Amino acid sequence: MALLGNLIKKGIELNQKLSFDLKSSSQQQSEQLISLLAKAKSTSFGKFYGFDEILNSNDPIKEFQSKIPIHSYRDIHERWWHQQQSVEDITWPGKPSFFALSSGTTGKSSKRIPITEDFLQSMRDVGTSMIRELPNYDFPEELFESEILMLSSSANLSKNEKGHMEGEISGINVSNFPDWYDFFYRPGKDIASISDWDNRVAKIVEEAPNWNIGAIAGIPSWVLLLLQEVISGHNLETIHDIWPNLTVYASGGVAFETYRTDFEKICKKPLTIMDTYLASEGFFSYSTNPDSMDMRLALSHGYFYEFVPFDERGVDDFGQLIDNPLTLTIDEVETDQDYVLIISTCAGAWRYMIGDTIKFTRLDPHDIKITGRTKFFLNVVGSQLSEEKMDEALLSVSEELGVTVNEYSVAAVKNENDEYIHQWVVVSENKIDKTLFSKKLDEALKEANKNYGVARGKALTGIRVSAISKDEYFDFLDSSKKKGGQVKTPKVMGEEKMQDFLDYIS
Repeated sequence: MALLGNLIKKGIELNQKLSFDLKSSSQQQSEQLISLLAKAKSTSFGKFYGFDEILNSNDPIKEFQSKIPIHSYRDIHERWWHQQQSVEDITWPGKPSFFALSSGTTGKSSKRIPITEDFLQSMRDVGTSMIRELPNYDFPEELFESEILMLSSSANLSKNEKGHMEGEISGINVSNFPDWYDFFYRPGKDIASISDWDNRVAKIVEEAPNWNIGAIAGIPSWVLLLLQEVISGHNLETIHDIWPNLTVYASGGVAFETYRTDFEKICKKPLTIMDTYLASEGFFSYSTNPDSMDMRLALSHGYFYEFVPFDERGVDDFGQLIDNPLTLTIDEVETDQDYVLIISTCAGAWRYMIGDTIKFTRLDPHDIKITGRTKFFLNVVGSQLSEEKMDEALLSVSEELGVTVNEYSVAAVKNENDEYIHQWVVVSENKIDKTLFSKKLDEALKEANKNYGVARGKALTGIRVSAISKDEYFDFLDSSKKKGGQVKTPKVMGEEKMQDFLDYIS
């Protein structure tokens, strides 16, 4: 038993026992909002919307909700955030030193999200809270003296003509790591700053034998690809042949389950999977229980949350917010109900619709899982398919047919007879019987969602499946300049974009 690993583990266990909060979730969230409003009351946004008056009201939360509209990215960027690139004190005190270029899946160009010092600290604080939960997992002492491989976007940030630095959020985080992180962080800032993805992977493969990796963090598709490259580059059978202490994988960005089988194939021993909800707009939740992929919502870390029911009370048939949607606070939510997440943060996001839908799996404490994106809601002909339902159906069919499908894209398109169908493109290393897969997928979707079944009896005449290999898929991403450690590709496409995809792979 390693003395250092034992000491670190015991220290974390003691920290966990000493760290507790007797305040209710409602109290924590109320304090977060008041703190945010007080800090930003002298900004242009705070003066315009009367933060002083909100703070002095009898019910600051209700007053806040009545005075400030819910913002999309376009709303808040066009009126406020674009000024913050040049002028101080717009939506948050000071002028941000960084702007995150979103690596997400929507929009034709990257969004620019302001990243403040308070915000960077909030993300570190959530990370610390996650570390405090490690004793729940009973990890071996060896893990606590091993290194962490974080597969980020490039830490080689670019300087904007307006003076700030910009890049994807994971690259910004890495570039702001203190020097003492070098003790355990891999691949290190030098390799992380290599802009070209393939060159960065090659360098990681080269250095892999020199590292003692116990934990890995990153988006499943790119982490899996990297580990396969390490195995191939060193002629190994499993990743544990080079990193025997590898115990933990912190997933995030996309749902993990469609990757589980492929991860199991390259491991000699089981990995503990911890899920995280880390976006350009914040680090919102993290796993705390070895028996569940559900995540604990970070309630006292610089974020105030609101929740809009993802049904007729909050959205229209296309997943867009209706006028005056029902908006709930943390003490008003219930389990097993999809909600559109609305956030206010210490980066100057105010009642901002991040675009994700979540579901509470537990209320004391508040645990969640991500159920999809509002723009991944497929409802062109009334099918009302969420990302969660599509994932479930795809996983069920893959298991039944003995194949593995990690990625997919789907769109409602018109066929040769001018009738609507759902066109799927699935990514697999296995040979796919497209006719059988289409039949089974159609059946699984009907079983998973009654609205889909109704649509299939009316305007939606069928589904069509195309299958491509992972190499073809990564070539497509490369051609679209969407290749890299934090890139997520759209699961639901428009008809024109799907046609471009089909044209490329044909």
